[in-house]
Amino acid sequence: MDPAYAVHLLKTMLYEAVMLSAPFLGVAMAIGLAVSLFQAVTSIHEQTLTFVPKALALVALLIVLLPWLLRSLLTFTAAMIQQMPQMVR
Repeated sequence: MDPAYAVHLLKTMLYEAVMLSAPFLGVAMAIGLAVSLFQAVTSIHEQTLTFVPKALALVALLIVLLPWLLRSLLTFTAAMIQQMPQMVR
C-alpha cells in the first residue's frame, strides 16, 4: 500500500466519522446553549437540568437517524471490504 492510498483511506475514515457524529454534536451543543440561556435568565442552576434534556434529545435523534446511520456504516464497511485486495498489494 503506497502512502497516497493510506492517506486517502485515513481521509475517508475521518470524513465518515465526522459525518456520523456531527448531528449528535450539533444537537447537544444547541440544547446545551438553550439550557444555559434558560438557567442564566431564571437563575436556576440545577445540574440535572443540563443533563436530562440533552440525553432525551440525543436518544430521540438516535431513533430518528438510526436508519441513515446504519445505511451509511454498511456502505462504508462494504467499500472498505471491497478495497482490501488493494490494501494488501
